[in-house]
Amino acid sequence: MSFGDKLIEFWGKPALAVDEDLLLGQAFLGYFPAATMVWFQFVFAGITAVLVAGAVLGRMNFLAWIVFVPLWHTFSYTIGAFSVWNPNGWLAKMGVIDFAGGFVIHVASGIAGFTAAYWVVPRSDKDRKRFPPNNIVMMLAGAGLLWIGWTGFNGGATYAASTVASLAVINTHVCTATSLVSWLLLDISVFGKASAVGVVNGMISGLVCITPAAGLVQCWAAILMGIISGTLPWYTLNKTTLFTHIDDTFAIIHTHALAGALGGIVTGIFAAPKLTGLFYNSEKYIGLAYALQSGRTFAGLRQLGIQIIGIVFIVCLNVVVTSLICLFIKIFAPLRLSEEELEIGDDEVHGEVAYVLDCDDDRRFENFKVNSVYEADEYPSVMSKVSSYELHRV
Repeated sequence: MSFGDKLIEFWGKPALAVDEDLLLGQAFLGYFPAATMVWFQFVFAGITAVLVAGAVLGRMNFLAWIVFVPLWHTFSYTIGAFSVWNPNGWLAKMGVIDFAGGFVIHVASGIAGFTAAYWVVPRSDKDRKRFPPNNIVMMLAGAGLLWIGWTGFNGGATYAASTVASLAVINTHVCTATSLVSWLLLDISVFGKASAVGVVNGMISGLVCITPAAGLVQCWAAILMGIISGTLPWYTLNKTTLFTHIDDTFAIIHTHALAGALGGIVTGIFAAPKLTGLFYNSEKYIGLAYALQSGRTFAGLRQLGIQIIGIVFIVCLNVVVTSLICLFIKIFAPLRLSEEELEIGDDEVHGEVAYVLDCDDDRRFENFKVNSVYEADEYPSVMSKVSSYELHRV
């Protein structure tokens, strides 16, 4: 529905993904079977839903989420992807630039997640006040895998091993490193200490910001984009209360929606005509900075305007569609876990616990009593963790 032949103005026919002859026999852009392109885009779509989940983590009813995902993919993601990436899409015809999903994936997921968080309503006050990572070492390991994986995320968007793909990879890492350092320096300057969580946020903001421009800007522009992505989202996250009334668990409104929108706008300024010509095989795409230099001011202003139109469309699409989906689900299922279930924990509702580290969860000691010195000595690892609990002797 995102890449098939035009069905209606904003949807494609899904035949490509279910027709074996097309999947195996049709070469996409002359380079590889269509099945490869279907898989690549399938993973993009899957990633986008995971990002939406980050905004409602810790309190959304799992059954409601199961219904939400296919509805959102069908009525939101595919419309955005068709409009921006399909040659028949209205934004694609207009000339919007989104190299690897800054609009389709990151602005969409950030806005959809934030909207869903509004309808699901916040977590418990206790969870909002204190929500440290379960394991910072694992968080950093995951962040490293994410950064490495983005090489394929942006580099693979050309569907070819080309000069544009090579530049996309270099720009991705340059922008991300610059963004990470910018965020880190702000943390140190303002809060007096570096933060592992801050480093990861800076990294993600940089990855997202470069995504719409990865293979279409020069390396110096990628550095500038890294500075922007490492400062403005840092400011909105740490120094404003604009978004705090909605419980966006992982702050994706800052690191994805805002960073993606900034990347899309800056792309409209710094997209190099030589590079856009290689990628799009057209001279009509030109950043405002190059347009002013070459006397094509109107073309540059038009490109910047198109980028803004694309962002506004994706924002409006996801606010409306996500709200309608949530309201529909509320008819037959609660969007949020009950207060009792939140007290137990959203993982234990399923009868499982994400991290069981030598019984370190306070809830496990709720009814715990040690009845004798002998028994206390028998369980030294437990005793070391219950100093704040009343110990009873027989």
